[in-house]
Amino acid sequence: MNKPIAPDSQGTSTRPYLIRALHDWCTDNGFTPYVAVYVDASVQVPMEYVKNNEIVLNVGFEATTALKLGNEFIEFKARFGGMAREIVVPVDHVVAIYARENGQGMAFPVPTAAGATPEGAVSGEAQPPAGAPVRGLRLASTEVETAAPPAATTSRVPPDEPPEPNPPRPSLKRVK
Repeated sequence: MNKPIAPDSQGTSTRPYLIRALHDWCTDNGFTPYVAVYVDASVQVPMEYVKNNEIVLNVGFEATTALKLGNEFIEFKARFGGMAREIVVPVDHVVAIYARENGQGMAFPVPTAAGATPEGAVSGEAQPPAGAPVRGLRLASTEVETAAPPAATTSRVPPDEPPEPNPPRPSLKRVK
């Protein structure tokens, strides 16, 4: 017999379940799943690819090894600039998951404990206030755009080379 749930009970977070569902949808349809991650000290990613406390990661099976989409953490190994790195992302730091090819996906709130200085950040750098939207993501009624390049699939451009003029920007459409 099931125990009745108290009306004020929230249960576990739906975020890991939605991430897994959208990851499955992307792979079932031949799309490449990307996640946008808010980066602070609890996130283990190559910090040289973090821009404005955000990193975009390709979490497709072709770009990762030993991908584990758990309820608390997303863990995998990926190559960055030809070097294998271990990635650990708390699920509550995922701010969006979407298909690279068409931008369809879902955005999530930035973690409420956001604002901690990420490892490797200069102490004088301005950090977004707790709960502020991640810079580069624009929440709208129908889409989310991100300007961050997918770090796991692109090589790092040396700072002495000019950036590509007007690179294409992926966009997200809210799934209802």
